[in-house]
Amino acid sequence: MTGVNTASPAQKPSNWNLPNLLTSLRILFIPVFAWLALTDHQWWAFIVFVLLMITDKLDGDIARARNIVTDFGKIADPIADKALMTTALICLNIAYGLPWWITIVILVRELGITFWRMFLLRQGKVVPASKGGKLKTALQSLAVGLYLCPLPHWMDVPNLVVMLLAVVVTVVTGIQYLIDGRRENA
Repeated sequence: MTGVNTASPAQKPSNWNLPNLLTSLRILFIPVFAWLALTDHQWWAFIVFVLLMITDKLDGDIARARNIVTDFGKIADPIADKALMTTALICLNIAYGLPWWITIVILVRELGITFWRMFLLRQGKVVPASKGGKLKTALQSLAVGLYLCPLPHWMDVPNLVVMLLAVVVTVVTGIQYLIDGRRENA
């Protein structure tokens, strides 16, 4: 028959796709990044970090553009993001003089909001990423990149200022998530 739609109902996309490959590569290269950052290979650590952050942007863009968003990607991508940023911050504490309190504040917010979102998800409530969350990620990535990049010492203060701005945005967006979530669920 012509003109009759005989396609089966929408099938879930396969987990074997480019976005999931990029996410998996990001996870696999985190130890390589850490080794480079901790063994005085500053330029290589910077380059690998930038490449890993590019894969973070690409995997989501490709998955949405090709309509191949998978359950694996929904779980693995945030894990990869948190693992990379956690590793980067701890490497900066150990080898680059980043104050530990900065890492603690960022990780408490990141893990707190992640667990809160998972708790709500178990109740059937989805908390999407916010524009503020995307700004937070961009600022954290820029701040880490600046620390990793072997810049002259006069850049130490501007680097710290960008990192402190990232901390402020991280905290503010965390509070905003909680306020918005409370409004939605009230």
